[in-house]
Amino acid sequence: MNLFVANWKMNKTRAEARAFAEELAARIGEKAPAVELAVAPPLTALDAARDSGGRWSLAAQNVAAEPSGAFTGEVSARMLSDAGCRYAIVGHSERRRFFGEDGALLARKLARVREADLTPIYCLGETEEERERGQTESVLERQTQTLAGDPERAPLVVAYEPVWAIGTGRAATPDDAARARDHLARLLSGRRGVRLLYGGSVTPGNARELLSVSGMNGFLIGGASLEAASFADIAGLARGGGARERRP
Repeated sequence: MNLFVANWKMNKTRAEARAFAEELAARIGEKAPAVELAVAPPLTALDAARDSGGRWSLAAQNVAAEPSGAFTGEVSARMLSDAGCRYAIVGHSERRRFFGEDGALLARKLARVREADLTPIYCLGETEEERERGQTESVLERQTQTLAGDPERAPLVVAYEPVWAIGTGRAATPDDAARARDHLARLLSGRRGVRLLYGGSVTPGNARELLSVSGMNGFLIGGASLEAASFADIAGLARGGGARERRP
């Protein structure tokens, strides 16, 4: 089943999250959608963004690399599971770039996520400089090595997010996304239950072509997910329809 994840980043108060949840629920209706939805709010808004009808899941935007202990400001995978999360985002480019998170640290985060029976949404992607140098495939190969210790039979979501497209309004072309998807499918061919997502300036205007041409299994959506209407539209739910399912 295709998966659409709303990553709000550092946006929305609890009241704003409740308003979003109410509007999204109204747009979906009582019947469960034909695609899977997840919302990744700030930690303070997890309860407010929850759907009592189970029409979407909760995802954490980050997770600690340690199981517990004297790590002021950190939130463990076990705490996130207890708070109702199903997914946890690991390796987002903003965490890599602004907080210096490298492969070794991310591998520890993945291990904690698995211990808490959460499913990771593992993000990877090249910078503009790496793209211009023709290094996209080698960067993806290096970044997938972080998954070497992750259980091969466990469900996994991998989000290809070219750094040069995140928050810039400059999305990858459908062919760009398709090439990355095909390369990742080869790199992860030994794994079962992998879903490949695209992220980076996805909008209601480009979502349909990106999805149909690239063969991706959905999107990790940033800015366009802040409005329930655009999130529902991207997921193919604006008029009660479901996006077509595609598999790796």
